[in-house]
Order: sequence, then C-alpha cells, then structure tokens
Amino acid sequence: METETPETPAFRLFGRAQGKPLSARQQGLVDKLLPRIGLPDEGLIDPAVLMPACRNQALEIGFGGGEHLAAQAAAHPETGFTGIEPFLNGVAKALTAIEAGGLDNVRMARADAREILPRFQTGCLERIYLLFPDPWHKKRHAKRRFVQPDTRDQFARLLKPGGRLRIATDVKSYADHCMVELTGDTRFRWLAETSADWTQPPADHITTRYETKNLGDCAPVFMDFLRV
Repeated sequence: METETPETPAFRLFGRAQGKPLSARQQGLVDKLLPRIGLPDEGLIDPAVLMPACRNQALEIGFGGGEHLAAQAAAHPETGFTGIEPFLNGVAKALTAIEAGGLDNVRMARADAREILPRFQTGCLERIYLLFPDPWHKKRHAKRRFVQPDTRDQFARLLKPGGRLRIATDVKSYADHCMVELTGDTRFRWLAETSADWTQPPADHITTRYETKNLGDCAPVFMDFLRV
C-alpha cells in the first residue's frame, strides 16, 4: 500500500471551464452534493476506501454531461464509479442525474484528470473509460490530446492485471494516435479480433447525446485494451 504520493507537475487546462450560468438547482447541487461525493483535496485517493460497499472500481475521464457515468452506475450498483471532468456545466448535469437516480456508488471531481491521476492508489481500478475526448485536430495541437506517454503510464499503473481500458473516438487521427501509443506498449493488449470489435459499440456501451451528434470525421471507433 502506498503511503506517499508523488508531486504532480502543473498542467494548463485547454478549453472552457464553464459555459452558460447554472440554474439555481444546479448551483445548489454543486454547493451541497458535490462536496459530499467529491474526491479528497489532498493525499492518496483509493476508490475502494471511498466506496467500500463496491467490489469493483471504474474511472471515467472527461465524463461530459455524465450520461454514461450515471447510466453505468445505475446498471452496475456493485461497481464504484469515479468521474473526473473540468467543465462545470458538465459536472452540474452529472450531479442532477446522480441525485435523480439516488446513486450512492459515484464519486467525482471537477478537475483536470492529469493532475489527479498520480494521486490514485496503484492497481485500484478494474475499468477506465475515455470516451470521445477532445481530439485537437491540428497537428500542432496534438500534444494537448489526453492520450500521451505519461497518461498511458498512469493507465498502466492504475489498472489491475486483467483490467480494461476503453477509448472511443469519432476522429480518425485520434484513433490512429491512440493505436500508436498503446499497441506498442507490452503492458496493453488490444482485444479486437474482427473489424466489428472496433466498429460496433460494445454490448455494455451507453450511447450519449454527444456521440449521436456525429461531430467527428468518421464513425465511432471503440478500442478496448487489456492490462496484461
């Protein structure tokens, strides 16, 4: 068990942190519910300690409006779901769904996941979801993409052997980028055996409104990797 956490470098958050003003209900949830289900501000984060009744632990990075996060939590009450999202309006929407569903197996943080992941307990997760992250289309912006060697190392550190990493995108260049980063790493094995394994949504996938907007340049690609 780790007792110390490494110092984390300062990161610059690209993109908006807030959109339109929150409704009174949303602001109330941010003020009252978020502190109750939020991650600790300092020290080691162990989801199993935060949600001891859950026998499995999953993490969603950049959960947007929380549709996938809340739906997965409702469908799998035996699993604890931790979500990290920097956009305040998305956090507020997720809190609305959590309250409406009476979900007690969700914890979350409004933050840049790159800053928080180093604080997580090693080997604490069975699943990690990174669904339709900002693709940063332009070549000069590729370094802003979430999937980088350092975050790949965090995925490997946090997942238990046999754990799964799922990345979904509707931008071809991002899919190519992820495949380069992950298929060359012996800590991960791509699970696709046929084209349907990456062109069709997995059986447990929750389709969100953002996904249905088809804002990318290709049909959604689903990449499931096993932590070996």
